[in-house]
Amino acid sequence: MPRLFAAFLILVLSLARPLWAQQAPNDTVWVQIEAHPSLPEARKQASLFAMRLADVNGFALGGGWYGIALGPYTRPEAEQVLRVYRLQGQIPRDSYLVDADSYGEQFWPDGANPTTQPGQTAPATPAQDTAEAAPAPTPMPAPAPADETLTEARNSERLLSIKERRDLQTALQAAGFYNSTIDGAFGRGTRASMADWQAAQGYEATGVLTTRQRKALMDAYNAPLISVGMRYHRDDRAGIAMQMPLGAVDFSRYESPFAQYASVGDSGIQLLLISQPGDRAALYGLYDVLQTLEIVPLSGPREKGRDSFTIEGRGHGIITHAEASLTGTEIKGFVLVWPQGDEARRTRVLAAMQQSFERTDRVLDPSAGAEAPQAVDLVSGLAVRKPKLSRSGVYVDSRGTVLTAAANVAQCARITLDYDYEARVLASDPETGLALLRPEQMLAPMAVAKLRPGAPRLQSEVVLAGYSYGGVLGAPTLTFGTVADLKGLAGETVLTRLALSPLEGDAGGPVLDDSGTMLGLLLPAPAGAQRLPEGVSFAANSDAIEALLGKAGVDIARNDGSAPQLAPDDLSKLAMGMTVLVGCWD
Repeated sequence: MPRLFAAFLILVLSLARPLWAQQAPNDTVWVQIEAHPSLPEARKQASLFAMRLADVNGFALGGGWYGIALGPYTRPEAEQVLRVYRLQGQIPRDSYLVDADSYGEQFWPDGANPTTQPGQTAPATPAQDTAEAAPAPTPMPAPAPADETLTEARNSERLLSIKERRDLQTALQAAGFYNSTIDGAFGRGTRASMADWQAAQGYEATGVLTTRQRKALMDAYNAPLISVGMRYHRDDRAGIAMQMPLGAVDFSRYESPFAQYASVGDSGIQLLLISQPGDRAALYGLYDVLQTLEIVPLSGPREKGRDSFTIEGRGHGIITHAEASLTGTEIKGFVLVWPQGDEARRTRVLAAMQQSFERTDRVLDPSAGAEAPQAVDLVSGLAVRKPKLSRSGVYVDSRGTVLTAAANVAQCARITLDYDYEARVLASDPETGLALLRPEQMLAPMAVAKLRPGAPRLQSEVVLAGYSYGGVLGAPTLTFGTVADLKGLAGETVLTRLALSPLEGDAGGPVLDDSGTMLGLLLPAPAGAQRLPEGVSFAANSDAIEALLGKAGVDIARNDGSAPQLAPDDLSKLAMGMTVLVGCWD
Protein backbone atom coordinates (compact mmCIF):
# COMPACT_ATOMS: atom_id res chain seq x y z
CA MET A 1 0.00 0.00 0.00
CA PRO A 2 2.75 2.60 0.75
CA ARG A 3 4.23 1.96 -2.72
CA LEU A 4 0.82 2.46 -4.39
CA PHE A 5 0.22 5.63 -2.42
CA ALA A 6 3.69 6.95 -3.30
CA ALA A 7 3.06 6.18 -6.96
CA PHE A 8 -0.25 8.04 -6.77
CA LEU A 9 1.51 11.02 -5.19
CA ILE A 10 4.10 11.07 -7.98
CA LEU A 11 1.32 10.99 -10.57
CA VAL A 12 -0.48 13.90 -8.90
CA LEU A 13 2.72 15.92 -8.74
CA SER A 14 3.55 15.23 -12.39
CA LEU A 15 0.09 16.39 -13.49
CA ALA A 16 0.47 19.52 -11.41
CA ARG A 17 3.79 20.51 -12.97
CA PRO A 18 2.38 22.69 -15.74
CA LEU A 19 0.93 24.83 -12.96
CA TRP A 20 4.25 24.87 -11.10
CA ALA A 21 6.01 26.10 -14.18
CA GLN A 22 3.97 29.29 -13.90
CA GLN A 23 5.25 30.01 -10.36
CA ALA A 24 7.96 32.57 -9.81
CA PRO A 25 11.45 31.24 -8.87
CA ASN A 26 11.07 32.59 -5.35
CA ASP A 27 8.17 30.13 -4.77
CA THR A 28 10.47 27.13 -5.32
CA VAL A 29 10.86 24.91 -2.27
CA TRP A 30 12.86 21.72 -1.60
CA VAL A 31 12.34 18.96 0.97
CA GLN A 32 15.71 18.37 2.62
CA ILE A 33 15.96 14.78 3.84
CA GLU A 34 19.63 14.16 4.72
CA ALA A 35 23.06 15.83 4.99
CA HIS A 36 26.51 14.19 4.93
CA PRO A 37 30.10 15.43 5.46
CA SER A 38 31.37 13.18 2.65
CA LEU A 39 30.57 13.63 -1.05
CA PRO A 40 30.93 9.89 -1.86
CA GLU A 41 28.59 9.01 1.00
CA ALA A 42 26.11 11.68 -0.11
CA ARG A 43 26.16 10.29 -3.69
CA LYS A 44 25.60 6.77 -2.36
CA GLN A 45 22.63 7.81 -0.22
CA ALA A 46 21.15 9.90 -3.05
CA SER A 47 21.35 6.83 -5.29
CA LEU A 48 19.51 4.71 -2.71
CA PHE A 49 16.75 7.28 -2.30
CA ALA A 50 16.42 7.61 -6.09
CA MET A 51 15.62 3.89 -6.34
CA ARG A 52 12.28 4.45 -4.57
CA LEU A 53 11.50 8.18 -4.72
CA ALA A 54 11.08 10.70 -7.51
CA ASP A 55 12.76 14.12 -7.75
CA VAL A 56 15.90 13.22 -5.76
CA ASN A 57 18.62 15.87 -5.98
CA GLY A 58 21.90 16.61 -4.22
CA PHE A 59 23.49 19.98 -3.50
CA ALA A 60 26.56 21.36 -1.71
CA LEU A 61 25.58 23.01 1.60
CA GLY A 62 28.89 24.74 2.28
CA GLY A 63 31.40 23.97 5.00
CA GLY A 64 32.19 20.57 3.46
CA TRP A 65 28.60 19.27 3.80
CA TYR A 66 26.29 17.87 1.12
CA GLY A 67 22.51 17.76 1.28
CA ILE A 68 19.98 15.41 -0.34
CA ALA A 69 16.65 16.98 -1.24
CA LEU A 70 13.40 16.25 -3.07
CA GLY A 71 12.03 18.81 -5.51
CA PRO A 72 11.70 21.37 -6.78
CA TYR A 73 8.09 22.02 -5.69
CA THR A 74 5.84 24.90 -4.89
CA ARG A 75 5.43 25.34 -1.16
CA PRO A 76 1.93 23.75 -0.91
CA GLU A 77 3.08 20.72 -2.88
CA ALA A 78 6.32 20.48 -0.89
CA GLU A 79 4.29 20.45 2.32
CA GLN A 80 2.17 17.62 0.89
CA VAL A 81 5.28 15.63 -0.12
CA LEU A 82 6.79 16.13 3.32
CA ARG A 83 3.62 15.06 5.10
CA VAL A 84 2.93 11.96 2.99
CA TYR A 85 6.49 10.63 2.83
CA ARG A 86 6.97 11.17 6.57
CA LEU A 87 3.73 9.27 7.25
CA GLN A 88 4.88 6.38 5.06
CA GLY A 89 8.34 6.30 6.61
CA GLN A 90 9.90 6.96 3.19
CA ILE A 91 12.01 9.87 4.51
CA PRO A 92 13.45 10.68 7.94
CA ARG A 93 11.09 12.22 10.47
CA ASP A 94 13.34 15.27 10.80
CA SER A 95 13.12 16.22 7.08
CA TYR A 96 12.19 19.84 6.51
CA LEU A 97 11.52 22.49 3.84
CA VAL A 98 14.30 24.63 2.37
CA ASP A 99 14.08 27.64 0.06
CA ALA A 100 15.46 27.21 -3.45
CA ASP A 101 18.34 29.64 -3.00
CA SER A 102 19.72 27.84 0.05
CA TYR A 103 21.81 25.40 -1.99
CA GLY A 104 25.14 25.56 -3.76
CA GLU A 105 26.45 23.47 -6.66
CA GLN A 106 24.39 20.43 -7.61
CA PHE A 107 26.11 17.01 -7.49
CA TRP A 108 23.15 14.66 -8.04
CA PRO A 109 21.95 13.51 -10.47
CA ASP A 110 25.10 13.66 -12.56
CA GLY A 111 24.73 16.26 -15.29
CA ALA A 112 21.70 17.90 -13.67
CA ASN A 113 20.91 21.54 -14.37
CA PRO A 114 21.18 23.36 -11.01
CA THR A 115 18.87 26.14 -12.20
CA THR A 116 15.94 23.84 -13.04
CA GLN A 117 12.69 25.33 -11.75
CA PRO A 118 9.45 23.54 -10.88
CA GLY A 119 7.97 22.05 -14.03
CA GLN A 120 11.31 22.06 -15.90
CA THR A 121 13.30 18.89 -16.55
CA ALA A 122 16.51 18.41 -18.45
CA PRO A 123 15.59 16.85 -21.81
CA ALA A 124 16.58 13.22 -22.13
CA THR A 125 18.91 12.12 -24.91
CA PRO A 126 17.07 9.91 -27.45
CA ALA A 127 18.02 6.25 -27.31
CA GLN A 128 20.40 5.09 -30.06
CA ASP A 129 19.28 2.32 -32.39
CA THR A 130 20.76 0.90 -35.59
CA ALA A 131 20.32 4.26 -37.28
CA GLU A 132 22.57 7.04 -36.07
CA ALA A 133 20.48 9.69 -34.28
CA ALA A 134 21.39 13.33 -34.19
CA PRO A 135 22.68 14.52 -30.81
CA ALA A 136 20.12 16.33 -28.66
CA PRO A 137 20.75 20.06 -28.25
CA THR A 138 22.30 21.10 -24.95
CA PRO A 139 19.76 23.12 -22.94
CA MET A 140 20.82 26.65 -22.06
CA PRO A 141 20.85 27.35 -18.33
CA ALA A 142 18.16 29.72 -17.13
CA PRO A 143 19.57 33.18 -16.50
CA ALA A 144 20.20 34.03 -12.86
CA PRO A 145 18.00 36.78 -11.47
CA ALA A 146 19.69 40.16 -11.52
CA ASP A 147 21.25 41.15 -8.20
CA GLU A 148 20.63 44.46 -6.45
CA THR A 149 22.35 47.63 -7.50
CA LEU A 150 24.63 49.34 -4.99
CA THR A 151 21.85 51.80 -4.12
CA GLU A 152 19.33 48.98 -3.67
CA ALA A 153 21.83 47.07 -1.51
CA ARG A 154 22.32 50.12 0.73
CA ASN A 155 18.56 50.57 1.04
CA SER A 156 17.95 46.93 1.96
CA GLU A 157 20.85 47.06 4.43
CA ARG A 158 19.18 49.96 6.28
CA LEU A 159 16.26 47.66 7.12
CA LEU A 160 18.47 45.23 9.06
CA SER A 161 17.99 44.96 12.82
CA ILE A 162 20.96 45.42 15.16
CA LYS A 163 20.96 41.65 15.76
CA GLU A 164 21.08 40.93 12.02
CA ARG A 165 23.98 43.35 11.62
CA ARG A 166 25.87 41.70 14.46
CA ASP A 167 25.15 38.28 12.96
CA LEU A 168 26.75 39.39 9.70
CA GLN A 169 29.87 40.55 11.55
CA THR A 170 29.97 37.23 13.41
CA ALA A 171 29.71 35.32 10.12
CA LEU A 172 32.48 37.42 8.58
CA GLN A 173 34.62 36.77 11.64
CA ALA A 174 33.98 33.01 11.45
CA ALA A 175 34.96 33.07 7.76
CA GLY A 176 38.24 34.79 8.66
CA PHE A 177 37.51 38.22 7.18
CA TYR A 178 36.73 40.28 10.30
CA ASN A 179 38.64 40.54 13.57
CA SER A 180 37.15 43.52 15.38
CA THR A 181 34.26 44.18 17.78
CA ILE A 182 30.87 42.59 17.15
CA ASP A 183 28.85 45.79 17.61
CA GLY A 184 26.52 45.96 14.61
CA ALA A 185 28.15 49.19 13.43
CA PHE A 186 29.26 48.95 9.81
CA GLY A 187 32.35 51.13 9.98
CA ARG A 188 35.52 51.10 7.92
CA GLY A 189 36.71 47.74 9.29
CA THR A 190 33.42 46.01 8.61
CA ARG A 191 33.20 47.50 5.10
CA ALA A 192 36.73 46.33 4.32
CA SER A 193 35.94 42.82 5.53
CA MET A 194 32.77 42.78 3.40
CA ALA A 195 34.75 43.83 0.35
CA ASP A 196 37.37 41.14 1.01
CA TRP A 197 34.64 38.52 1.37
CA GLN A 198 32.98 39.68 -1.88
CA ALA A 199 36.28 39.46 -3.75
CA ALA A 200 36.94 35.98 -2.40
CA GLN A 201 33.50 34.84 -3.60
CA GLY A 202 33.91 36.38 -7.05
CA TYR A 203 31.57 39.32 -6.47
CA GLU A 204 32.29 42.96 -7.16
CA ALA A 205 34.06 44.29 -4.05
CA THR A 206 31.74 47.18 -3.16
CA GLY A 207 31.90 46.77 0.62
CA VAL A 208 28.08 46.66 0.73
CA LEU A 209 26.47 43.22 0.65
CA THR A 210 23.35 42.69 -1.40
CA THR A 211 20.42 40.75 0.01
CA ARG A 212 21.52 37.66 -1.90
CA GLN A 213 25.13 38.00 -0.73
CA ARG A 214 24.05 38.42 2.89
CA LYS A 215 22.04 35.22 2.60
CA ALA A 216 24.97 33.36 1.03
CA LEU A 217 27.25 34.53 3.84
CA MET A 218 24.79 33.52 6.57
CA ASP A 219 24.00 30.18 4.91
CA ALA A 220 27.69 29.32 4.84
CA TYR A 221 27.99 30.36 8.47
CA ASN A 222 24.91 28.36 9.46
CA ALA A 223 25.85 25.26 7.45
CA PRO A 224 26.92 23.40 10.64
CA LEU A 225 23.46 24.00 12.11
CA ILE A 226 21.65 23.11 8.90
CA SER A 227 23.64 19.87 8.59
CA VAL A 228 22.29 18.53 11.91
CA GLY A 229 18.74 19.82 11.45
CA MET A 230 19.00 22.42 14.22
CA ARG A 231 15.47 23.41 15.24
CA TYR A 232 13.64 24.85 18.21
CA HIS A 233 12.04 22.10 20.30
CA ARG A 234 9.91 22.20 23.44
CA ASP A 235 9.99 19.17 25.75
CA ASP A 236 6.97 19.75 27.96
CA ARG A 237 7.58 16.84 30.35
CA ALA A 238 11.12 18.00 31.06
CA GLY A 239 10.11 21.66 31.14
CA ILE A 240 12.89 22.68 28.73
CA ALA A 241 12.78 24.45 25.36
CA MET A 242 15.82 25.08 23.19
CA GLN A 243 17.46 24.73 19.78
CA MET A 244 18.31 21.03 19.31
CA PRO A 245 20.12 19.05 16.54
CA LEU A 246 17.00 17.05 15.65
CA GLY A 247 18.53 15.81 12.42
CA ALA A 248 21.18 13.97 14.42
CA VAL A 249 19.27 12.88 17.56
CA ASP A 250 15.79 11.52 18.20
CA PHE A 251 13.84 11.14 21.42
CA SER A 252 14.44 7.79 23.11
CA ARG A 253 12.91 7.74 26.61
CA TYR A 254 12.43 9.48 29.93
CA GLU A 255 14.37 8.07 32.86
CA SER A 256 14.73 10.54 35.70
CA PRO A 257 16.54 12.89 35.82
CA PHE A 258 17.06 12.68 32.03
CA ALA A 259 15.05 13.05 28.85
CA GLN A 260 17.25 10.99 26.55
CA TYR A 261 17.70 11.73 22.84
CA ALA A 262 19.65 8.95 21.14
CA SER A 263 21.93 9.15 18.11
CA VAL A 264 20.28 8.96 14.67
CA GLY A 265 22.11 6.71 12.22
CA ASP A 266 25.87 7.05 12.53
CA SER A 267 25.91 10.67 13.74
CA GLY A 268 27.50 9.67 17.06
CA ILE A 269 25.70 12.59 18.74
CA GLN A 270 23.69 12.14 21.95
CA LEU A 271 21.67 14.62 23.98
CA LEU A 272 20.32 14.42 27.53
CA LEU A 273 18.01 17.04 28.98
CA ILE A 274 18.45 17.31 32.76
CA SER A 275 15.30 18.02 34.76
CA GLN A 276 14.65 17.18 38.40
CA PRO A 277 13.36 18.77 41.60
CA GLY A 278 16.03 19.29 44.24
CA ASP A 279 18.30 21.53 46.25
CA ARG A 280 22.00 22.37 46.26
CA ALA A 281 22.90 18.96 47.71
CA ALA A 282 21.03 17.26 44.85
CA LEU A 283 22.84 19.50 42.33
CA TYR A 284 26.23 18.52 43.77
CA GLY A 285 25.17 14.86 43.81
CA LEU A 286 24.27 15.10 40.12
CA TYR A 287 27.69 16.65 39.44
CA ASP A 288 29.37 13.60 41.00
CA VAL A 289 27.07 11.05 39.33
CA LEU A 290 27.62 12.45 35.84
CA GLN A 291 31.35 11.91 36.17
CA THR A 292 30.84 8.20 36.79
CA LEU A 293 29.16 7.71 33.39
CA GLU A 294 30.94 6.24 30.36
CA ILE A 295 29.72 9.13 28.20
CA VAL A 296 31.59 11.67 30.37
CA PRO A 297 35.37 11.12 29.90
CA LEU A 298 37.54 12.02 32.89
CA SER A 299 39.95 14.34 31.07
CA GLY A 300 38.83 17.95 30.72
CA PRO A 301 37.92 21.02 32.80
CA ARG A 302 35.25 21.01 35.50
CA GLU A 303 33.73 23.93 37.36
CA LYS A 304 31.30 23.73 40.27
CA GLY A 305 29.75 26.95 41.57
CA ARG A 306 27.27 27.68 44.31
CA ASP A 307 24.19 26.91 42.21
CA SER A 308 25.55 25.56 38.92
CA PHE A 309 28.24 23.40 37.34
CA THR A 310 29.83 22.70 33.97
CA ILE A 311 31.78 19.61 32.93
CA GLU A 312 33.76 19.02 29.76
CA GLY A 313 35.12 15.54 29.18
CA ARG A 314 37.42 14.60 26.31
CA GLY A 315 38.61 11.12 25.43
CA HIS A 316 37.72 7.74 23.90
CA GLY A 317 36.64 9.45 20.67
CA ILE A 318 34.05 11.81 22.18
CA ILE A 319 33.74 15.28 23.69
CA THR A 320 31.01 15.71 26.28
CA HIS A 321 29.68 19.01 27.60
CA ALA A 322 27.38 18.95 30.64
CA GLU A 323 25.87 21.91 32.45
CA ALA A 324 23.10 22.36 34.99
CA SER A 325 21.88 25.02 37.38
CA LEU A 326 19.55 25.29 40.36
CA THR A 327 16.71 27.83 40.25
CA GLY A 328 14.34 27.69 43.20
CA THR A 329 13.73 23.99 43.72
CA GLU A 330 14.38 22.88 40.13
CA ILE A 331 17.61 21.60 38.59
CA LYS A 332 17.75 21.86 34.80
CA GLY A 333 20.44 21.63 32.14
CA PHE A 334 21.69 19.35 29.39
CA VAL A 335 24.46 16.97 28.32
CA LEU A 336 25.74 17.03 24.72
CA VAL A 337 27.92 14.13 23.53
CA TRP A 338 29.78 14.76 20.25
CA PRO A 339 32.36 12.76 18.23
CA GLN A 340 35.93 14.08 18.36
CA GLY A 341 37.37 15.62 15.21
CA ASP A 342 34.30 17.75 14.46
CA GLU A 343 35.03 20.74 16.67
CA ALA A 344 33.74 23.48 14.36
CA ARG A 345 30.24 22.02 14.16
CA ARG A 346 30.19 21.04 17.84
CA THR A 347 31.11 24.56 18.93
CA ARG A 348 28.40 26.16 16.80
CA VAL A 349 25.70 23.72 17.91
CA LEU A 350 26.66 24.03 21.58
CA ALA A 351 26.60 27.83 21.42
CA ALA A 352 23.16 27.78 19.79
CA MET A 353 21.86 25.44 22.49
CA GLN A 354 23.25 27.56 25.31
CA GLN A 355 21.88 30.80 23.87
CA SER A 356 18.41 29.36 23.30
CA PHE A 357 18.06 27.33 26.54
CA GLU A 358 14.78 28.14 28.24
CA ARG A 359 13.13 26.81 31.40
CA THR A 360 9.39 26.21 31.16
CA ASP A 361 6.88 25.51 33.91
CA ARG A 362 7.19 21.76 34.45
CA VAL A 363 9.93 19.51 35.85
CA LEU A 364 10.41 15.82 35.03
CA ASP A 365 8.62 13.48 37.42
CA PRO A 366 11.24 11.69 39.60
CA SER A 367 9.38 8.42 38.99
CA ALA A 368 9.80 8.68 35.20
CA GLY A 369 11.38 5.47 33.90
CA ALA A 370 10.89 3.57 37.16
CA GLU A 371 9.59 0.61 35.17
CA ALA A 372 12.81 0.35 33.10
CA PRO A 373 15.14 -2.66 33.71
CA GLN A 374 17.57 -2.04 36.57
CA ALA A 375 21.26 -3.00 36.79
CA VAL A 376 24.09 -2.21 39.18
CA ASP A 377 26.23 -0.88 36.34
CA LEU A 378 23.56 1.54 35.06
CA VAL A 379 22.45 4.96 36.26
CA SER A 380 19.11 6.03 34.74
CA GLY A 381 19.74 3.54 31.96
CA LEU A 382 23.23 4.94 31.21
CA ALA A 383 26.35 2.81 31.52
CA VAL A 384 28.64 3.54 34.47
CA ARG A 385 32.34 3.83 33.69
CA LYS A 386 34.24 0.69 34.70
CA PRO A 387 37.96 -0.09 34.90
CA LYS A 388 39.42 -2.47 32.35
CA LEU A 389 40.78 -4.55 35.26
CA SER A 390 39.59 -4.86 38.86
CA ARG A 391 42.03 -6.79 41.01
CA SER A 392 43.25 -6.97 44.62
CA GLY A 393 45.98 -5.40 46.74
CA VAL A 394 46.97 -5.08 50.40
CA TYR A 395 47.86 -2.07 52.57
CA VAL A 396 51.41 -2.38 53.91
CA ASP A 397 51.85 0.85 55.89
CA SER A 398 49.78 3.43 57.76
CA ARG A 399 49.87 6.04 54.96
CA GLY A 400 48.09 3.74 52.54
CA THR A 401 50.92 2.26 50.43
CA VAL A 402 49.58 -0.80 48.60
CA LEU A 403 51.33 -4.00 47.52
CA THR A 404 49.82 -5.74 44.48
CA ALA A 405 50.75 -7.87 41.47
CA ALA A 406 52.67 -5.96 38.78
CA ALA A 407 50.40 -7.39 36.06
CA ASN A 408 47.42 -5.66 37.70
CA VAL A 409 48.78 -2.20 36.95
CA ALA A 410 50.67 -2.70 33.70
CA GLN A 411 49.71 -0.28 30.90
CA CYS A 412 47.13 1.63 32.94
CA ALA A 413 46.33 5.24 32.07
CA ARG A 414 44.96 5.62 35.57
CA ILE A 415 45.08 3.57 38.78
CA THR A 416 42.54 3.76 41.59
CA LEU A 417 42.17 2.28 45.06
CA ASP A 418 38.58 1.37 45.98
CA TYR A 419 37.45 3.39 42.91
CA ASP A 420 37.81 6.74 44.72
CA TYR A 421 41.52 7.32 45.30
CA GLU A 422 44.10 7.95 42.61
CA ALA A 423 47.41 6.09 42.94
CA ARG A 424 50.70 5.76 41.07
CA VAL A 425 53.32 3.03 40.77
CA LEU A 426 56.05 3.61 43.36
CA ALA A 427 58.19 0.58 42.51
CA SER A 428 57.89 -2.73 40.67
CA ASP A 429 59.91 -5.90 40.15
CA PRO A 430 59.24 -7.84 36.91
CA GLU A 431 61.16 -10.88 38.20
CA THR A 432 58.97 -11.41 41.25
CA GLY A 433 55.83 -9.91 39.67
CA LEU A 434 55.26 -7.41 42.49
CA ALA A 435 54.43 -3.70 42.44
CA LEU A 436 54.03 -0.99 45.10
CA LEU A 437 51.43 1.75 44.73
CA ARG A 438 51.46 5.13 46.48
CA PRO A 439 48.11 6.94 46.78
CA GLU A 440 48.07 10.58 45.63
CA GLN A 441 46.67 11.54 49.04
CA MET A 442 47.53 10.01 52.40
CA LEU A 443 45.02 7.35 53.48
CA ALA A 444 44.25 5.82 56.85
CA PRO A 445 43.59 2.08 56.29
CA MET A 446 41.41 0.17 58.78
CA ALA A 447 44.16 -2.45 59.03
CA VAL A 448 47.72 -2.88 57.75
CA ALA A 449 49.41 -6.19 56.87
CA LYS A 450 52.12 -7.66 59.08
CA LEU A 451 54.73 -9.77 57.31
CA ARG A 452 55.86 -13.19 58.57
CA PRO A 453 59.53 -13.69 57.63
CA GLY A 454 60.81 -17.13 56.72
CA ALA A 455 59.05 -20.09 55.16
CA PRO A 456 55.69 -21.45 56.31
CA ARG A 457 55.21 -25.11 57.12
CA LEU A 458 54.26 -27.47 54.31
CA GLN A 459 50.57 -28.43 54.30
CA SER A 460 49.79 -25.64 56.77
CA GLU A 461 46.44 -23.97 56.22
CA VAL A 462 46.30 -20.54 54.58
CA VAL A 463 43.54 -18.09 53.66
CA LEU A 464 43.51 -15.76 50.65
CA ALA A 465 41.71 -12.39 50.88
CA GLY A 466 40.72 -10.88 47.54
CA TYR A 467 38.07 -9.24 45.41
CA SER A 468 37.23 -12.47 43.63
CA TYR A 469 34.42 -10.89 41.59
CA GLY A 470 36.13 -7.62 40.74
CA GLY A 471 34.40 -5.53 43.40
CA VAL A 472 30.83 -6.53 42.51
CA LEU A 473 30.23 -7.70 46.08
CA GLY A 474 31.72 -4.53 47.60
CA ALA A 475 34.00 -6.44 49.99
CA PRO A 476 36.76 -9.05 49.75
CA THR A 477 35.99 -12.75 49.99
CA LEU A 478 38.09 -15.44 51.72
CA THR A 479 39.37 -18.54 49.91
CA PHE A 480 40.96 -21.35 51.95
CA GLY A 481 43.81 -23.66 50.94
CA THR A 482 47.16 -25.13 52.00
CA VAL A 483 50.88 -24.67 51.33
CA ALA A 484 51.82 -27.29 48.69
CA ASP A 485 55.52 -26.41 48.12
CA LEU A 486 58.07 -23.75 49.12
CA LYS A 487 59.23 -23.09 45.56
CA GLY A 488 57.93 -22.80 42.02
CA LEU A 489 57.64 -25.61 39.50
CA ALA A 490 61.01 -24.66 38.02
CA GLY A 491 62.60 -24.35 41.48
CA GLU A 492 62.00 -20.56 41.87
CA THR A 493 62.92 -19.70 45.46
CA VAL A 494 60.83 -16.50 45.51
CA LEU A 495 57.59 -18.44 45.00
CA THR A 496 55.32 -20.53 47.18
CA ARG A 497 53.03 -23.06 45.53
CA LEU A 498 49.54 -23.22 46.99
CA ALA A 499 46.77 -25.81 46.83
CA LEU A 500 44.08 -23.18 46.35
CA SER A 501 41.52 -22.22 43.67
CA PRO A 502 41.38 -18.42 43.28
CA LEU A 503 39.50 -16.33 40.71
CA GLU A 504 40.98 -13.65 38.43
CA GLY A 505 39.98 -10.81 40.76
CA ASP A 506 41.95 -12.37 43.65
CA ALA A 507 45.33 -11.65 41.99
CA GLY A 508 47.32 -9.29 44.22
CA GLY A 509 45.50 -10.31 47.39
CA PRO A 510 47.36 -11.24 50.62
CA VAL A 511 47.90 -14.88 51.61
CA LEU A 512 47.50 -15.13 55.43
CA ASP A 513 48.10 -17.72 58.12
CA ASP A 514 45.55 -18.44 60.85
CA SER A 515 46.80 -15.48 62.90
CA GLY A 516 46.20 -13.03 60.04
CA THR A 517 49.92 -12.60 59.32
CA MET A 518 50.86 -12.25 55.62
CA LEU A 519 52.91 -15.14 54.19
CA GLY A 520 52.88 -13.98 50.57
CA LEU A 521 50.95 -12.24 47.80
CA LEU A 522 48.91 -14.14 45.20
CA LEU A 523 50.20 -13.80 41.63
CA PRO A 524 48.06 -14.09 38.48
CA ALA A 525 47.92 -17.41 36.65
CA PRO A 526 50.91 -17.74 34.30
CA ALA A 527 50.28 -16.46 30.77
CA GLY A 528 50.96 -18.78 27.85
CA ALA A 529 49.73 -21.94 26.20
CA GLN A 530 50.16 -24.14 29.28
CA ARG A 531 47.23 -24.48 31.66
CA LEU A 532 47.84 -25.53 35.25
CA PRO A 533 45.69 -28.18 36.93
CA GLU A 534 42.76 -27.07 39.05
CA GLY A 535 43.80 -25.93 42.53
CA VAL A 536 47.38 -24.93 41.62
CA SER A 537 48.39 -21.31 42.20
CA PHE A 538 51.47 -19.33 43.20
CA ALA A 539 52.31 -16.53 45.59
CA ALA A 540 55.37 -14.30 45.87
CA ASN A 541 56.88 -15.24 49.25
CA SER A 542 57.95 -13.01 52.13
CA ASP A 543 61.56 -12.78 50.88
CA ALA A 544 60.42 -11.32 47.54
CA ILE A 545 58.10 -8.90 49.35
CA GLU A 546 60.81 -7.72 51.73
CA ALA A 547 63.21 -7.12 48.84
CA LEU A 548 60.80 -4.81 47.02
CA LEU A 549 59.76 -2.96 50.19
CA GLY A 550 63.41 -2.38 51.12
CA LYS A 551 64.21 -1.09 47.64
CA ALA A 552 61.33 1.41 47.86
CA GLY A 553 62.12 2.46 51.44
CA VAL A 554 58.79 1.23 52.82
CA ASP A 555 58.75 -0.20 56.35
CA ILE A 556 56.31 -2.98 57.18
CA ALA A 557 55.48 -4.44 60.57
CA ARG A 558 56.60 -8.02 61.15
CA ASN A 559 55.26 -10.97 63.09
CA ASP A 560 57.54 -13.88 63.96
CA GLY A 561 54.77 -16.49 63.97
CA SER A 562 54.02 -16.41 67.69
CA ALA A 563 50.74 -14.48 67.27
CA PRO A 564 47.69 -16.43 68.48
CA GLN A 565 45.20 -18.01 66.09
CA LEU A 566 42.24 -15.75 65.31
CA ALA A 567 38.59 -16.72 65.43
CA PRO A 568 37.02 -16.89 61.94
CA ASP A 569 35.06 -13.65 62.41
CA ASP A 570 38.13 -11.78 63.65
CA LEU A 571 40.23 -13.12 60.76
CA SER A 572 37.55 -11.99 58.30
CA LYS A 573 37.42 -8.46 59.79
CA LEU A 574 41.22 -8.16 59.68
CA ALA A 575 41.38 -9.35 56.06
CA MET A 576 38.61 -6.95 55.05
CA GLY A 577 40.41 -4.01 56.62
CA MET A 578 43.76 -4.60 54.89
CA THR A 579 42.59 -5.76 51.43
CA VAL A 580 41.96 -3.07 48.81
CA LEU A 581 40.33 -3.06 45.36
CA VAL A 582 42.84 -1.98 42.68
CA GLY A 583 41.41 -0.54 39.47
CA CYS A 584 43.28 -0.21 36.17
CA TRP A 585 41.65 2.27 33.76
CA ASP A 586 42.10 3.14 30.10
